[in-house]
Amino acid sequence: MIRTVPADAAAIVRAYPPMVVCFAAALTGTALVFDVFYLVASPGLTLALVYTVPVLAGLIAGLVAAADDVGLERRVLLRTVGVAVAVGITNAVVVAMLAAMTRTDRSNWAAGFQSILFAGLTIFAVAVMVVAWSRLIEVLGIELRTKLPRRTVRPPVAAVAVASVPRVSKESAARAPAPPPPPPPPPAPTERTVPLFVPPPPKVVDLDEARPVTPSAPASGGHAARPRRTTSRRPNKPGRRPGY
Repeated sequence: MIRTVPADAAAIVRAYPPMVVCFAAALTGTALVFDVFYLVASPGLTLALVYTVPVLAGLIAGLVAAADDVGLERRVLLRTVGVAVAVGITNAVVVAMLAAMTRTDRSNWAAGFQSILFAGLTIFAVAVMVVAWSRLIEVLGIELRTKLPRRTVRPPVAAVAVASVPRVSKESAARAPAPPPPPPPPPAPTERTVPLFVPPPPKVVDLDEARPVTPSAPASGGHAARPRRTTSRRPNKPGRRPGY
């Protein structure tokens, strides 16, 4: 905020013509000089309003007279006059509160009551001044760089509700009817599986039934000729028995 507040103030000042800025600065300096004299003299609130009203009247008259020459819009002019009035009233209340605080002592309770009253009025006046400045900034179309820090609000933690279980005596538990049995669980759904291989049914053989006999070789009246061996025999090596 230390770096952004001067930049925002300079942006607001540049939105006005230099002649209006110089005129307002001169009247503001005059008001500050009267504030110093007021705090030294420490009079009542009436004198603070007496020297504040002429300064505000001169500032408002100068703005209205220079509006046509410098080309101020009507909305900007009205918001500027509202800011000037809010700042003037806040200044008068603040200096009156400080003067009442300096006059307060053990024997002057009236000044203490005035200081408390002016402190309450100061809060209200500052709130009105802040609203007037925000309206003026919106009309000027200036985007402020200063952002007020916002505190993150954490959601409240919900309290855990603890259910109190009542205690049951043995007599009441014995008299209580028995709870009904739980319902049987539903049957599990059956899944049809398709087998990958289905073996053929076994063949039933009737032993009393005659079976046909098929010959393995043609009947020639004798034994079948044995095929002749064509493979050559291995020669006998010395030192080994034949056939091994």
